[in-house]
Amino acid sequence: MATRGAYAKGVIKREEILDAALAVVAEHGYRKASVREIADAAGLSPAGLLHYFGTKEELFVAILRARDERDARVYADAAADPVTALLDVMRHNASVPGLVQLYAQLAAEAGDPEHPAHAYFRERTATVEGASVAGIVAAQAEGTVRSDLDPAWIIRAVHALADGLQSAWMLDPSVDMAADIEQFVALLRP
Repeated sequence: MATRGAYAKGVIKREEILDAALAVVAEHGYRKASVREIADAAGLSPAGLLHYFGTKEELFVAILRARDERDARVYADAAADPVTALLDVMRHNASVPGLVQLYAQLAAEAGDPEHPAHAYFRERTATVEGASVAGIVAAQAEGTVRSDLDPAWIIRAVHALADGLQSAWMLDPSVDMAADIEQFVALLRP
């Protein structure tokens, strides 16, 4: 019985840490968010923080997973339409530059199969693209998306465009990521 209580407390504490970490990284960015700063925000020592995550890299992967879970909850109503959901997320991303920096940095590093973020990005890509293909197939059946285009290609192209726009936006915050995606989506209409 004590193990269950300790486990439940650990899960709750981990969630508290991730909430604090999301706020710190969103505000200060990937490079300025130290383990010490995140630990302070969570009311822990750096060693206490890493007890829950192992390494700084694993903490940052957990932050991205928590961000994805939060976005899935917040934008659940739009999820039936992958384009609307993506546009909503891209508009939100403009308000959390630190999380965009974290995503872009770890995405680049995740090309190394040994990096702790490698599995996360492979899983995330498969999940996002897999879930979105059905929406494109439905839109093609309704006649709102060109039927001569491969649905998987459309999703890969939009995913790559979104990631590239986030990099461009980090260099020039005047880039309207959502507007650029809307322009691309307009090219997909019959």
